[in-house]
Amino acid sequence: DPQGRFSIDPQFGIIRSKKQLDHETQSVVVLTVQSQLGNSPVYSSTQVNISVIDINDNPPVFLTKSDKVTISHTQPPGTAVYIAHAEDKDSGLNGAIKYSIASKQPNTFSIDPSLGVVNLTRTVFADKQQEYTLHIAAEDCGSPPLTSSLTLDSLAAKIVILDINDNSPSFTSLPLSYVMEDVEVGFLVHRIIAKDPDEGRNGQVTYHILSGNENKAFVLDKITGLLSTARLLDREIQERYSLAVMALDDGSPALSATQVLTIIVLDVNDETPIFLKQLYETAVHENQDPGEFVIKVEAVDRDAGLNSLLRYEILPGAGYEKFKMNSDSGELVTTASLDRETQEVFSIKGNCEISMSACKMGSEDGSTAQLYLAVLDENDHNPLFAKTQYQISVREDLEEGSAILDLFASDKDDGLNGEVTYSLVDDTFGAFAIDSVTGSIVTTKALDRETKSQYTFRAVASDCSTHLPRSTTVSVVVHIDDVNDNDPVFLQNPIRAFVPAETPVNDTIATVRVEDVDLGSNGAVVFGLMIAETVFQIDANTGDIILQEPLTSKDFSMQLLVTASDQGLSPRTATAMVIIFTEEQEEEISFSRSLYEASVPENSAAGGH
Repeated sequence: DPQGRFSIDPQFGIIRSKKQLDHETQSVVVLTVQSQLGNSPVYSSTQVNISVIDINDNPPVFLTKSDKVTISHTQPPGTAVYIAHAEDKDSGLNGAIKYSIASKQPNTFSIDPSLGVVNLTRTVFADKQQEYTLHIAAEDCGSPPLTSSLTLDSLAAKIVILDINDNSPSFTSLPLSYVMEDVEVGFLVHRIIAKDPDEGRNGQVTYHILSGNENKAFVLDKITGLLSTARLLDREIQERYSLAVMALDDGSPALSATQVLTIIVLDVNDETPIFLKQLYETAVHENQDPGEFVIKVEAVDRDAGLNSLLRYEILPGAGYEKFKMNSDSGELVTTASLDRETQEVFSIKGNCEISMSACKMGSEDGSTAQLYLAVLDENDHNPLFAKTQYQISVREDLEEGSAILDLFASDKDDGLNGEVTYSLVDDTFGAFAIDSVTGSIVTTKALDRETKSQYTFRAVASDCSTHLPRSTTVSVVVHIDDVNDNDPVFLQNPIRAFVPAETPVNDTIATVRVEDVDLGSNGAVVFGLMIAETVFQIDANTGDIILQEPLTSKDFSMQLLVTASDQGLSPRTATAMVIIFTEEQEEEISFSRSLYEASVPENSAAGGH
């Protein structure tokens, strides 16, 4: 007895209750009683079973205080329309429940007292009353009995007594509506109205969208028929919606009607023009007359009507004044003749960039694009040399193939029109040639100043245009500088000089004559005697041989070896023999041999010994 509901007399063993007992909480209590004699450790125990007898202390209780049901007006008598259910915690007859209808009603319903089943006792098809309220009582069989009641509200509130759902809804609202594309979400677009002459639920209409709203652009209140936007609209994406709308009554079976509601989305100027290309590329020839067609640009605007009309213009920039754009068509033409070679207007490659814009009529909104305009070259420039005449001096001992001058001509034109080739137009006597690509003039044979000391010829620079090529001619003068490549040559060798025996001292007895075809110091000759002599002396500059001492006899004779040397850096020398004898002396000159033989290899260099 952990709850302490009982007590026991320790001397007489009488068990008494201490607390209120509840049959519904615990109907049987099992107590264990223990007895002990004095202080003896020995004890005995027994079990006492106490049954709590029920009394009728709990009334029947309905699980719900009120309830509501609906029935069809076509139900036949005997139809069970409701089951009342109550519970009683008591036992036996105290917990046995019987049901009854406590409220007054025109014998329309009856109730099974044992089961609580409410039955229809007659048809209600012709009843004008559409709602019944029954008060059901639940009473137990105890003594005295206890009672509870339940109110059924609006039992027939939804029963239409006389109406039959024989009319479909019909639309009275127009099947066409307009809405601006910039309205906010939730904007009321249209109200759908359908009428149904039936009564009650048969005439209660709800509205539904069957199709055409796949992108969930609209939402329809099914009760009020108000159609609103559910998302932002964009006419440029979809300008027309065709919604299949259904009006459905609440009858059984339900009847409906459908309507195709067309919603036209009206344009708002919310789109910016867009060029079909962000970069246009084209070309135009230079030197064309003003008004030359360049290109037609095009932009599109997804708006409609006046909102889509565009105007084109050129934005200020380098060289933009040389062009004019038709504001309506987007055609671009020149206003001046173009010169590809004019550096201040066009880039070094002959290109021009023009920024363009497309704007809406009456609006500043627009977009821009770039035009890359290449000005095509015309062959309107001659190749130009740096000088009108070239003069150059070269040594005559240059090897064959040596470069003596590099000509260069520039041409402002482009491509083949600016590509230059070189040629010679005059006879160079086989001495010179020019590289057609580099313009380098080279020797084609050994030069000899003594044969030809100066060459004058013309060089031509021509462009490579395939149509009417242009050229420029320049004069080239080549001076051949002397080198010491010739020996002095005695005009006479040997030289015979007849000297009278009485010739006075310091008289010139003979003069040696020499030629050297070289120039300057290379051709300036000095004379000398190979063997020093006291009788005769030679003037180094004039070649005069002068008597220095009186002749000793009338039969005097002598042979002098005279040298003639030029004054080049590497002097060249020739020798001659001067035979001096008196008038009475005859000179005999003879070869040491009657036959001389020698062999010379072919291709031997000139001047070889």
